[in-house]
Amino acid sequence: MKTLLAGLIALVTLAWGWDIVATGGVSGGSAPWVARQEALYLSGLLAVSLMSLAMLLAARPVWLEGPLGGLDRMYRTHKWAGILAVGFAALHWLIEMSDDILKAVYGREGRLPKDDGAGLLHILRDLAEDMGEWAIYALLAMLAIALWKRFPYRPWRFLHQAMPVLYLMVAFHAVLLAPAGYWTQPVGALLALLLAAGVYGSVHALAGHIGHSRRVTGRIVAIEHPAADVVTVRCQLDAGWRGHRPGQFAFVTFDRSEGPHPFTIASADRGDRSVSFQIKALGDYTRRLADRLQTGQAVSVEGPYGRFDMARRNARAQQIWVAGGIGVTPFLAWLESLQDSPHEVPAADLHYCTRDRESDPFVGRLESLCATLPGIRLHVHGSRQGEILSADAMLAARDPARPTEVWFCGPRGLADTLRKNLLATLRGRLRFHQEAFEMR
Repeated sequence: MKTLLAGLIALVTLAWGWDIVATGGVSGGSAPWVARQEALYLSGLLAVSLMSLAMLLAARPVWLEGPLGGLDRMYRTHKWAGILAVGFAALHWLIEMSDDILKAVYGREGRLPKDDGAGLLHILRDLAEDMGEWAIYALLAMLAIALWKRFPYRPWRFLHQAMPVLYLMVAFHAVLLAPAGYWTQPVGALLALLLAAGVYGSVHALAGHIGHSRRVTGRIVAIEHPAADVVTVRCQLDAGWRGHRPGQFAFVTFDRSEGPHPFTIASADRGDRSVSFQIKALGDYTRRLADRLQTGQAVSVEGPYGRFDMARRNARAQQIWVAGGIGVTPFLAWLESLQDSPHEVPAADLHYCTRDRESDPFVGRLESLCATLPGIRLHVHGSRQGEILSADAMLAARDPARPTEVWFCGPRGLADTLRKNLLATLRGRLRFHQEAFEMR
């Protein structure tokens, strides 16, 4: 994620700098006014470029899943591209508003002439300027809402659907107000390519085509309540479901008014188009879900997505699997998929972290699955029993001659702590896979 975002920012800045070197940049004004104008152009270019990337990723292009490490990481990149875009857009607006300060400090002498064109072009440029300003105000408000985790999901989702429209307003602003000379330079070609990608994502979203080719219908065939705050939902899907690999997730729609929500598929693929989900009450939607579901109810499932795939493991590395709370679901699918071929099971230590091992609904299931897989060593850590997982405990049986590979799914705080301590101990001999399951 960081590499892609930093690379895009560097590429856009380089193209902007190339234009200055090749054409001399803005001319005809004093240094303060020229610096303001070039800063205005650069901040605008960075804002629209990052927003274009965010819109492209929102369309869930399948061909980017591999390079970016799965849809969960694509959405994380989408989120931060959007945050950075709004930040640069706010900077762009502040620079635009700085003309009064420059006039007060340096006077009007050396101020750059404003080229608005004539006739229809003048009208369109004025409209583009207004639309850009309106879009910035709306984007700042939406960023505040997106960062406010307590804001309910349903109204957030409704407001988020306005993003394609806001992007098209920004794109219109960029096309009409970009310097005419840009379109004959590399910066213009880069801007056109990014705008095309962003417009594609926006139109795709407005037409309702996101994930359409991976969406199938089905019905709920069984509902169980293994714990007060956990509901197990088994669905039978219609023809068109392409199957899944253990560890993948899907977007599930139980109620069209609520829209799709991502859940890890907690069962192995048996070729019968049956999938199960273990859903824990963690938010406003999932807390009410158990009371709303009924056997026979229609369901829509889009997927599968994700790269939390056991087949990607390094066969030469020592395997350590860590599940925290409901993060056990991909490992349940992994273990279930191995039942038919125990001879292919890799040697691995599976650490399950739970609040209370005595009442946890998944401990018995894990013990049953691991009992037939001698290569898997199960370790249950109950915080109520004082059993807190540490990096030292994870490495207790480590072979120092082999590299270590950790597969983690669970709370982010636990992941950050374990990763930090493991990196300090292993120093370059660690590969840490983490399901980045934050779609908002």
